[in-house]
Amino acid sequence: MTRPRTDYVWVGVFAVLVTFAIPWFLWRDAATWAGLPVWLWWHIGWMVLASGAFYLFTLGAWDRGMNVEPEEM
Repeated sequence: MTRPRTDYVWVGVFAVLVTFAIPWFLWRDAATWAGLPVWLWWHIGWMVLASGAFYLFTLGAWDRGMNVEPEEM
């Protein structure tokens, strides 16, 4: 069984999401924006990005990976 190229792209996408989930480069940085630390804004933005990536993942790759036939809408 061969894997489609998109499966390898998704592995890379999720590796990047996990790698940058913790903003190591913002530690010990006291900068604030709109009253909150910049590292907190990083987490908020990163969770929005991760949610969008997971939504796109569920549109096709999830069904293929679970060996399920996608339901027609």
